[in-house]
Amino acid sequence: MRETAAERWSRRIVLTLLAGFVLVPLYAMVSSALKPLRDVQGAFTWWPRHPTLQAFVDMWSTVPLGRYLLNSLLVASVAAIFSVSVAIFAAYAVSRYRFRGRQVFSVTVLSTQMFPGILFLLPLFLIYVNLGNATGIALYASRTGLIITYLTFSLPFSIWMLVGYFDSIPRGLDEAAQVDGAGPLRTLFQVVLPAAVPGVVAVTVYAFMTAWGEVLFASVLTNEDSRTLAVGLQGYSTQFNVYWNQVMAASLVVSVPVVAGFLALQRFFVAGLTAGAVK
Repeated sequence: MRETAAERWSRRIVLTLLAGFVLVPLYAMVSSALKPLRDVQGAFTWWPRHPTLQAFVDMWSTVPLGRYLLNSLLVASVAAIFSVSVAIFAAYAVSRYRFRGRQVFSVTVLSTQMFPGILFLLPLFLIYVNLGNATGIALYASRTGLIITYLTFSLPFSIWMLVGYFDSIPRGLDEAAQVDGAGPLRTLFQVVLPAAVPGVVAVTVYAFMTAWGEVLFASVLTNEDSRTLAVGLQGYSTQFNVYWNQVMAASLVVSVPVVAGFLALQRFFVAGLTAGAVK
């Protein structure tokens, strides 16, 4: 069907409004980051009267932003790697094998997404503190405890998503590999996984983003040494002042790894999200 003029203009107007909804706040962030603090605290102007890059220099010393950035990268990367690694084996077993309790396992994995995260905050806090007191294993106020926490929340969704993607891969590939003498693990790594790269990338991006921007657990289960970026940015707000220009500059800088990674993996991400929906 050919697009009418009314439909074409409607599409242009809607896309323009959506683009403005995204780009205007982004421009306000960039503009505020290029202003001295006194200009940011004054009346808002769209263009900096005294543009400067000093906020991008001062933001590293006002708070230990480098340590927060390293903590976030480490926690999010390790949580994503472990989540995807475990989810691959679990999803392959659910997708390719029929065993007792398979349906119950699938429903249980999916049902875990129904509960709000704050419901588990106090139990996890008590478990980590008591476990540390009893065994000396430091999970509270450590990056290890935060990784385990994020792993428990991203793993169920990762399994559920990969099951749908593995189901979309023809079983004939598995049968052909078995005819050639390949075992289950060899079939998984040499046949199924190469065909499931978009799905694996999509799950990895999801798991990384979940850990990268999480605030609730990071604000309770960390201290100054293990704090992540999502919580560490609050350090620019002191008792006497709020360094808004440095907040905006830091927000732009810490967004670069996520935006760059998403753009680099965009085609895999879109394919992974859509491939499992149609079989």
